[in-house]
Amino acid sequence: MPEFAPVTHRRILRNALPIVLANATVPILGAVDTGVVGQIGEAAPIGAVGIGAIILSGLYWVFGFLRMGTTGLTSQAHGAGQSGEVTALLVRALIIGLAGGALIILCQSLLFQGAFYASPASPEVEGLAREYLTIRIWSAPAAIGLYGLTGWLIALERSRAVLVIQVWMNGLNIVLDLWFVLGLGWGVQGVAIATFLAEWSGFALALWMCRDAFQQPAWRDWSRVFDRASLIQMAAVNRDILLRSLMLQGIFISFLFLGADFGDVTLAANQVLMQFLQITAYALDGFAFAVEALVGQALGARDRYGLRRAALLSSYWGLGCVVVLSLVFALTGGMIIDIMTTAPDVRLSARDYLPWMVAAPLIGVASWMLDGIFIGATQSREMRNMMLLSLLVYVAAVFALVPVWGNHGLWAALLISFVARGVTLGWRYPKLEELADPVPAK
Repeated sequence: MPEFAPVTHRRILRNALPIVLANATVPILGAVDTGVVGQIGEAAPIGAVGIGAIILSGLYWVFGFLRMGTTGLTSQAHGAGQSGEVTALLVRALIIGLAGGALIILCQSLLFQGAFYASPASPEVEGLAREYLTIRIWSAPAAIGLYGLTGWLIALERSRAVLVIQVWMNGLNIVLDLWFVLGLGWGVQGVAIATFLAEWSGFALALWMCRDAFQQPAWRDWSRVFDRASLIQMAAVNRDILLRSLMLQGIFISFLFLGADFGDVTLAANQVLMQFLQITAYALDGFAFAVEALVGQALGARDRYGLRRAALLSSYWGLGCVVVLSLVFALTGGMIIDIMTTAPDVRLSARDYLPWMVAAPLIGVASWMLDGIFIGATQSREMRNMMLLSLLVYVAAVFALVPVWGNHGLWAALLISFVARGVTLGWRYPKLEELADPVPAK
């Protein structure tokens, strides 16, 4: 069994802060994408890039399980000292990612047709969006493969490598955006080509960051890579994470659809306030990812004390983070709203619901951190089942509160779903610790 450093505050911050910084580059890239096409002076290119990016994000999101499942399984194998399995998991994740990307490329016509049917746009916007999509789709294997590579690096506590990959990829994307669109005048196609090149370069850099795995003969030990029991376990973990994520996405999609019933102003206000939740998620992801790796390693090493310490210390930092966020939202929330929209009626409406955003980080922190703990332990079945209970609680809250409180009731229902997820996962946590008990000698 390998020797690991004790779980300390420094170790947690060493893993968490690079992820927080990496996440901070994501909205910057989105702003630059929008800004460069905005210089063209027409509305259609902005809409085309926005719709195209949303369609691809939705397609790639389906494979989000690959990042989480790879982190949990790899950290446990690492904790158990199974170096061959650690390498095999990287190869399996790459095979799934590349195959998933190839499948999307093969089905692109059908997928794009369905996407535009579900979200119709003007002929001009749709035409430009198709140009954007037909270029960017060819980097689908790289984009999805990066999920597996990132998950593997996080499991081995190489979060600085993740930061380097993200900064390189988004930085290159921004430079190419400026060159292709503003310098060469390539318009929407320039944005797509920039992202295509950035994603493949990011994938290549991530492979280089994982180069030590390919220096071991285990990476081409195909009997191990395609071991039936390991593949079945990986499939089960990933399936349950996917189902859990679909239910969570269902909550947020239904929230947006139900908000539309209250009129365009309220819908716009809800969209603005959703960015507060995005900021919270980006900040907490660092600590959630850190606890995934540490819990997985402790479980693999059968170290119950280490598992509990990782869960507690990471959660302390998560709690401190959300206290700061809630204070920032309370003191500057109005200013943030004004930056996000110039429409006076939307500003007033968003301010009316701002108290929910002040409360959301504090109410949701348990659900975010417990998600990370359960992912590290690969207890995806428990996550799936507790998510189902939380979904049912959310539906009941919507039916009970929305008719009485309107949009306030809708926000209350969403936050109640956070509470339900935190409470139900917390209820199952003691069982998780038992998994880390040493195996009795026969």
